[in-house]
Amino acid sequence: MSDSLNAPEAPRSRPAADESGLHVPGAPVRRSRAKGEPRFPDGPSADPAGSHFERRIRSFQPRRSRVTTGQADALQRLWPTWGLDIDGQRTIDLGEMFGNDHPVVLEIGFGMGEATAQMAAAEPGINILAVDVHTPGQGNLLNLAEQQKLSNVRVANGDAIILLREMLAEDSLDGLRVYFPDPWPKKRHHKRRLIQPEFLDLAATRLRPGALVHCATDWEPYAEQMLDVLTAHPGFENTQADGGFASRPDFRPLTRFEGQGLDKGHVVNDLLFRRVQHGDRPDRPDQSPTGA
Repeated sequence: MSDSLNAPEAPRSRPAADESGLHVPGAPVRRSRAKGEPRFPDGPSADPAGSHFERRIRSFQPRRSRVTTGQADALQRLWPTWGLDIDGQRTIDLGEMFGNDHPVVLEIGFGMGEATAQMAAAEPGINILAVDVHTPGQGNLLNLAEQQKLSNVRVANGDAIILLREMLAEDSLDGLRVYFPDPWPKKRHHKRRLIQPEFLDLAATRLRPGALVHCATDWEPYAEQMLDVLTAHPGFENTQADGGFASRPDFRPLTRFEGQGLDKGHVVNDLLFRRVQHGDRPDRPDQSPTGA
């Protein structure tokens, strides 16, 4: 579907035509947006942070792909209530955003949102702030949240680094989830990988002591790097006594994509690290999705 079909009103339209250029009776009218008109007038911004912050190497690559009618409708209707543009211009009150004081877990990169919706449905007492830049996925997750009456999901659009650094208060998060991030397999692109010491330095300031950092990847070299970086960071400790990878916990759903990879012989590694107490390393409490 073209961008134009996502706008409720358009200044000009072009009738559908057959190969001869004649309008086909009964066919939908294809509408096009005027120059500068937003793709979703009431939905996510194309570039919420704009040029307010320094240019740097990003760990994500925005993708343009087809947005279905249902996804576009969800973006238009639900974004003003359940969506957040990461503009970096204010500090978020998470209690006000969710309407309660439940623990908040930040999920970076949720794809089409199926696993996020499953986790939210399974644990209604945990709020999930899910961040991605993929517009179809944002619309799909909003659709799922509405259909399943999930009041504990909010969808954020933009750069998670700006969200963490500029918009979240210290010790405001009870968990961090990074599932199947882009592995950037080429050596010259390794600097784009999200899980780096600098990222963990920032995340550590926003995670409460005891919060769980949960990563998962099917790219084994990236899994090894994640393990090395997290193990070396003084703000986190491995929940596994042997210092290695963890089994997939029950609260992380097995996605269709993951299942297809496993059928092909891919190895999926989970990493479960806990934010240590400020100033020391506590005994490991019982594992929970949020680390609470």
